[in-house]
Amino acid sequence: MTMVDHDETTEAKGTFDLPYPVFDSDSHLYEPREALLKYLPKKYERALQYVDVGGGRIRLSVNNHVTNYIPNPTFDRVARPGAHELYYAGKNTEGLSLRQMTGDPIDAIPAFREPGPRLEVMDQQHVDTALVYPTLANLVEQSAVDDPDLVHAVIHSLNQWIDEVWSFDYKGRIFTTPVIALAMVDEAVAELDWVLERGAKAILIRPAPVKGLRGYRSPGLPEFDPFWKRVEESGVPVIIHAAMQPLIDYVEQWENARTNSAFERSPFKYVTLGHRDIEDMVSALILHGVCTRFPGIRFASLENGSDWLVPLLHRFESAYSKMPQLCPEHPVEVFRRNWWINPFWEGDVEVLSTVVDPSRIIFGSDYPHPEGLEAPLNYLAYLEGVRPEKIPMIMGRNSYELMGMPIPENSRFATGK
Repeated sequence: MTMVDHDETTEAKGTFDLPYPVFDSDSHLYEPREALLKYLPKKYERALQYVDVGGGRIRLSVNNHVTNYIPNPTFDRVARPGAHELYYAGKNTEGLSLRQMTGDPIDAIPAFREPGPRLEVMDQQHVDTALVYPTLANLVEQSAVDDPDLVHAVIHSLNQWIDEVWSFDYKGRIFTTPVIALAMVDEAVAELDWVLERGAKAILIRPAPVKGLRGYRSPGLPEFDPFWKRVEESGVPVIIHAAMQPLIDYVEQWENARTNSAFERSPFKYVTLGHRDIEDMVSALILHGVCTRFPGIRFASLENGSDWLVPLLHRFESAYSKMPQLCPEHPVEVFRRNWWINPFWEGDVEVLSTVVDPSRIIFGSDYPHPEGLEAPLNYLAYLEGVRPEKIPMIMGRNSYELMGMPIPENSRFATGK
């Protein structure tokens, strides 16, 4: 493999000439203000506002509640891609906070905002194909959880903007992924049909119980079957991506934090929150029967890590051994049939591949977020110890299979050297 230098404005310091195609299953865009507001019905204009909380600090206000989960929701200035790598790699020897690691922000470059410049950066990074997710959508549903009508209105506004600016399929290489809110089933089905008509190749759902007009409930219950039936018929995969966690309110009963910013962490919050949201989402969709009633749906866990999986599979085994009559199918077998998983780049991928089929492990860089990698193919440095035959699967082939797409024989960047 040959190291290639790049223009520093891409924030991509290194890539490699690889003979196999690379599919980055976890990358992001940064939304401008109009992404949420341009198509939002006028009756909601006071419900969702960007407000100055002092000194030019802009925050998002949802139903008169200011959220600081994302401290700079305009994204005019952003953290440098990969700024938090040492923290997540467990190499924070100086004991720096995430804010200290972030350092001075940088101006958002066009590649963070538009598909054309992003494709140029992907060429420089030697990434053949990418799923691209919005960033601000991370907090919308939780911030407006008590107002299902507002949730659906904001999500539809965002999806309209994505379709207009990025499209859901940009030149067969960038698949920008629309969000689907499940608060009201009929509206969820309508939104799904709307994005499918416009070429969506995947859909994005947050790992959380659903709060609608009748309170909280599991998205695995039969009342959601009209939605899941339509998903199975469409053949698009369902991406379950990390988002603002409902458990934040519970954790603050133990430790009343000054802020719920994603840039502020405590050891207690880190240990307590963990990845409980994705564990519970996987459990609900399997044990409440969605994966059995609709076995053709392909689910993928993105940016949720994988260290939670082995304990969860053990608990699945235990539950099935004690009450098989109450399980739609053996839950471990269902997971292995219906789910793909994206381990964090700092996770032990070789160990994971002994628990699940290596064909279900997918690569994601989280570019250009600070908790991601400065350059997507730096992921290869964290695959030390992984058997060589698994690497092309993880870096590309498995994601094409998740998407139901033909697998290219070679990378478009292969030099043959």
